[in-house]
Amino acid sequence: IAAAIISVLLLGPRVDVTHRAMELMGDAGMAVVWVGEDGVRQYAYGRSLNHSSILLQAQAKLVSNTRTRLAVARKMYQMRFPGMDVSRLTMQQLRGKEGARIRRVYQDQSQKTGVAWSRREYKVDDFESSTPINQALTAAHQALYGLSYSVIVALGASAGLGFIHTGHDLSFVYDFSDLYKADYSIPIAFEMVKEYGKDDIATHTRHAMRDAFKDGKLIEKMVKDLKYLLNVKDLGEVHAVMNLWDNRKGLQEFGVQYHE
Repeated sequence: IAAAIISVLLLGPRVDVTHRAMELMGDAGMAVVWVGEDGVRQYAYGRSLNHSSILLQAQAKLVSNTRTRLAVARKMYQMRFPGMDVSRLTMQQLRGKEGARIRRVYQDQSQKTGVAWSRREYKVDDFESSTPINQALTAAHQALYGLSYSVIVALGASAGLGFIHTGHDLSFVYDFSDLYKADYSIPIAFEMVKEYGKDDIATHTRHAMRDAFKDGKLIEKMVKDLKYLLNVKDLGEVHAVMNLWDNRKGLQEFGVQYHE
């Protein structure tokens, strides 16, 4: 594998990689992501595709100030309510409106597909105990989380610095993936139960999500949305220039021997 000309390498099940190979990938600046079958899930990653910290710095700055954090959170809700002005709504009001919206999405998909729906329920440690529709929803949401995680870390942002969710190492993944559930994971889950019932529903759902990601060019949309949310237009060069920080003089040249 010509590591120097590859941006991202996705390692799926049954792949063995030597320590020396990983060392060479790191030296060449290649991003490596360990994924599930067909790239549906994301388990771990090594180094981001974008070596500039501009997105991470923007995210940290925005999330560390109450005013700017609220502004980004409102942006996320505004994307879900395009015809509504949410600029004056509190977080509690926004959560209430989002809850009502998602309940309507579930009910609409139930009526459209004929799949019975009551409520979202599942056990983290007992997947098989859920109803077929809840199993499908779990599998679909996990696939969406995986893609969101991959995009976030590939561009050099932090999965843990959430604006709505907080306190978890995947807080921003949950923030980000919630933007797409109504258009991807929820309708696909209902369609899969309609078509396959309870027959290997998790596998069918993951494959359908994979196809939807590809056909809908979701990765491209996620990249644009991520830059929009964090107010970053240019991610900078892949091999970013490092500087030294100075509170008075601004950025200073790196690799220079300074004197008093």
